[in-house]
Amino acid sequence: MSRPDAVYTHGHHESVLRSHRWRTAANSAAYLLDSLAPGRSVLDVGCGPGTITADLAALVAPGTVTAVDAAEGVLDEARAAVAARGLTNVRFVRADVMALDFPAGSFDVVHAHQVLQHLADPVGALREMRRVCRPGGVVAARDSDYGAMFWYPEVPGLSEWRELYRRVARGAGGEPDAGRRLLSWAHRAGLTGVTASAGVWCFADEADRAWWSGLWADRTVASSYASLAVGGGHTDRAGLERVAAAWREWGAHPDGWFSVPHGEILCRV
Repeated sequence: MSRPDAVYTHGHHESVLRSHRWRTAANSAAYLLDSLAPGRSVLDVGCGPGTITADLAALVAPGTVTAVDAAEGVLDEARAAVAARGLTNVRFVRADVMALDFPAGSFDVVHAHQVLQHLADPVGALREMRRVCRPGGVVAARDSDYGAMFWYPEVPGLSEWRELYRRVARGAGGEPDAGRRLLSWAHRAGLTGVTASAGVWCFADEADRAWWSGLWADRTVASSYASLAVGGGHTDRAGLERVAAAWREWGAHPDGWFSVPHGEILCRV
């Protein structure tokens, strides 16, 4: 969800979508749920494969959800996910969050999950989200914070992974430590009535460890992120393999525990 001069660090490799398909309104937008009600209209910015979108649509029906993403291929997957649930109150539009093709005041709720961290101008994106939100509505955003992620045991290669990821993401024009910055971005965008909060994902049982470590091991060597890491001179193929091995080592540890903190903002327009 950005202009052509910004690069989506992850891309849409299967290992990336494996993560995105796990997301629901309950585990990724709980801070927003009290602002939803039947009959409201929602804009879901950067909808990805549509799992959160479908939950939002079920919560606001007979209201509508407009789901937008910059990648047409992932919109096709989102259409299929919504259709599989029998939902008919969602429309899909390919769109750029920096220049949304909707009139001012079009939606009651404008939501973005894990979008602002990938943008060169997150403040401008928030201004555009506010523009299309109706007076009395809500602008909501949630982003992870890579610098605040922590884990046990201290597998050395995971510290290398975090620093590598942050270099690659910043090289692509984004901000990987977005979570802690959301409140300041909202203030700079001129948003008022801002409530800031935090949420967390935690992966600690055997199945979660296998899933989380496996998708990151695969993403490290096979996704667009891998190409950016090597092409940008941040590491080489041996470095990627070393980091992927660290992910597998952590995932196999019976005491493995991983926390992903998020910043959240709920802005009353």
